[in-house]
Amino acid sequence: MPNLGPLEIGLIVLVILLLFGATRLPKLGKSMGQSIRGFKSGLQEDAPDDDDKPAKGEAAKLEKSDATEKS
Repeated sequence: MPNLGPLEIGLIVLVILLLFGATRLPKLGKSMGQSIRGFKSGLQEDAPDDDDKPAKGEAAKLEKSDATEKS
């Protein structure tokens, strides 16, 4: 695979800017971010639950209750 220098990367960015336009690029970035977030949350939902470890929310509740009991 050829190495990309700063001139080649700048040329690629220029071509992308010309193809999509400056107004559509933020919308494109936002939609890509939302789709990546949705994909990650879908992976989290499908992950098997371990009975040994409490969930993130439960762990935070346990830490809070421990802190209040000690004071």
